[in-house]
Amino acid sequence: MSNPFNMLWKHRKMLWATTLADIRSRYAGSALGMFWLILYPILMLSAYSIVYVFILRIRLDQISTPQYVMLIFSGLIPFLGFSEGLGNSVISVTSNAALVKNTLYPIEIIPVKAIFFSQCTEVVGLALLVIVLAVSGLLTPWALLVIPLWVFQVMFGIGIGWIVSAFNVILRDLQSLVSIITMFLMMVSPIAYTPDMIPEGLRPFLQLNPLYYYITAYQNFLIYGKMPSWDILLVIVLISVGFFIVGFWFFSKIKQLFDDNI
Repeated sequence: MSNPFNMLWKHRKMLWATTLADIRSRYAGSALGMFWLILYPILMLSAYSIVYVFILRIRLDQISTPQYVMLIFSGLIPFLGFSEGLGNSVISVTSNAALVKNTLYPIEIIPVKAIFFSQCTEVVGLALLVIVLAVSGLLTPWALLVIPLWVFQVMFGIGIGWIVSAFNVILRDLQSLVSIITMFLMMVSPIAYTPDMIPEGLRPFLQLNPLYYYITAYQNFLIYGKMPSWDILLVIVLISVGFFIVGFWFFSKIKQLFDDNI
């Protein structure tokens, strides 16, 4: 079995070209075109803000209401990147039968392409948030650490993508379950609330959600301007690298069954 890092580096040009082609084709013919990359995260933020700020009237003592909205955005952005990647990657193999049967095309990069394609929303959302923080005078040097954090998140997403895309070839019900899983993750992820707002007896269950660690780190770097606890950073590194390696190994083993099931 080849090394997943070497495999991605070897096929980097093909991966880049096909990802760009997918991005262009997605917005081709759309009235708003690429503007959807900006509009989509803003609409999601507006919905969250209306519910938590104006309906539930949640306020945090340590930050102002505008900062609270930015806190929501800093948690919503990585969630959108992960959830969109999960939804695209789970069907990536089954919806590309021609590529799977093309012996010259490395099928390992099909789920990776889906994850990269899904990062457009997150990258644009992060850029918007950084601009708002800079204009507000709230941007700190800690925001630079969002870049390696995002790299680890992408590694985690790729690993999950390899696993779910391979499983979906054999068990097509998985693609239907993903929407339910995404909705559940949205409710249990600390996007608009902090871990301190959770009853103490339920906090251990919050830590079972891998997105908890990424979202908390984003919020610390961008909004609070500080380093997250070392245990959070350690978990991020472990699950990112772990799922990346295990996901590639799993995909490499299962891909032998693809021709008979697609």
